[in-house]
Amino acid sequence: MSPKHAAPGRLDELTSWHADWSGLRVAVLGLGATGFSVADTLTELGADVLVVAETASEEHAKLIPVIGARLVVGDLQHPPTELIEHDPELIVASPGFAPHHPLIKWAAAESIPLWGDIELAWRVRDKVGTPAEWILITGTNGKTTTVQLTATLIAAAGHRVAPCGNIGVPVLDAVRDPQGFDVFVVELSSHQLHYLALTEAPVTPHSAVCLNIARDHLEWHGSFEAYRKAKSRVYENTRVACVYNKADAATRTMVENADVIEGARAIGFDLGVPGPSDLGIVDGILCDRAFLDDRRSSALEIITLDDLRTRGLDAPHVVANILAASALARAYGIAPEVIRVALHGFSLDAHRIQLIVELGGIRWINDSKATNPHAADASLSAFDSVVWVLGGLLKGVDVDPLVERHASRLRGAVIIGTEQDVIAAALQRHAPHIPVFRVDPTETDSVMVRAVDAAREMAEAGDVVLLAPAAASLDQFTGYDERGALFAKAVNEIQGGGANDQREKPHRRED
Repeated sequence: MSPKHAAPGRLDELTSWHADWSGLRVAVLGLGATGFSVADTLTELGADVLVVAETASEEHAKLIPVIGARLVVGDLQHPPTELIEHDPELIVASPGFAPHHPLIKWAAAESIPLWGDIELAWRVRDKVGTPAEWILITGTNGKTTTVQLTATLIAAAGHRVAPCGNIGVPVLDAVRDPQGFDVFVVELSSHQLHYLALTEAPVTPHSAVCLNIARDHLEWHGSFEAYRKAKSRVYENTRVACVYNKADAATRTMVENADVIEGARAIGFDLGVPGPSDLGIVDGILCDRAFLDDRRSSALEIITLDDLRTRGLDAPHVVANILAASALARAYGIAPEVIRVALHGFSLDAHRIQLIVELGGIRWINDSKATNPHAADASLSAFDSVVWVLGGLLKGVDVDPLVERHASRLRGAVIIGTEQDVIAAALQRHAPHIPVFRVDPTETDSVMVRAVDAAREMAEAGDVVLLAPAAASLDQFTGYDERGALFAKAVNEIQGGGANDQREKPHRRED
């Protein structure tokens, strides 16, 4: 059966919640939080929805017929019969479906239009009245923190703000919230940007930033160039401010090559002295030289590094995120004094360079959110002498440059996870002078207990024991949050002087 497709031009006409979506045959791929939000939205619009997923939670599976959709769960190496018979006029893919997935290839071969959730959300953003402004944030690292910061700074001025997207709240849920919002601060993954780049959707954000770019998710995109191209999509059609990282030349190139709305400005940020269109640091003061009339000879003070230090916000990569968020907030018209007050009340989420405790002059830091080498690089750079707890799923990324760069600051290393040999070899090449302990990957119930015991044996007063895995967590944990929580629990057992103190210490092994 060959697809009949939509009537000519019908999808082009579906650019409003109030358009006629009734009867549109749509297949939704995936049933996580994003997939369910897509299915729920489309059924509310009156579309004929079939959800196709490899797995489904019991809760979502029960809700699908309630909202008026149908569900097929099973092996998706070939299009299910139900999908072929549904003859979709449109497919909306969840971010987990990579370009090489058999159903994505099938959709392309059958010339079925393919959207992601972001395009659908943009088209129906007018459900509850005047659409919110969109501020887009992407990057290899720092996205979630910068989204939270930006939303906090804008909300401090009295605006109704929804942080949403890859941060955990689907954009479609924010669009359909009956209270309505002035601003969406949208975290976009490279996967979501990939699908947005496939379409001609006229997403015209107020402002956008790509915080940084490093090799990541290569198994999904197929190449670094494809990953970089997806990230660069964030700047397309920006109307007011394209914020970029002066310390990462690739982000400036993205802005230079972007097709933006006339009048959009390029705004740089980094930890150095700012130029006339930048945000940066002068004598320990975060300054704005972009959003003032006399920006060639003066600057506006945002906050001091000393003030940030009292909030635990002074790590270099966190300061960079604060500058990026401040640039986005200033572009939206938020006054520096409002930003300053808001930052005094801001705290990082758990598992993001979080101080657990200081014991005997040793600081124990949980940065489980450092799930790739780029994030771990930023975390390691904040400290002088480190016992490093690392490892997990490397996702095809090379850790060798990371180890080489930070070898001189390592007191020791504790390797967890299932991909240990590559890490151990890199440590042997670049840091042969340090002790290395490998936690047996089969000891899944005691990974962090063993890791903390080993790190405690290596660390000395003045050191930081840093969980910055440089790898994903799903080989041994349900997510980076569980990994960080178990690390913190094991550390706190030391603090409490409990059973942890009585365990036989692991034998130190040089690898």
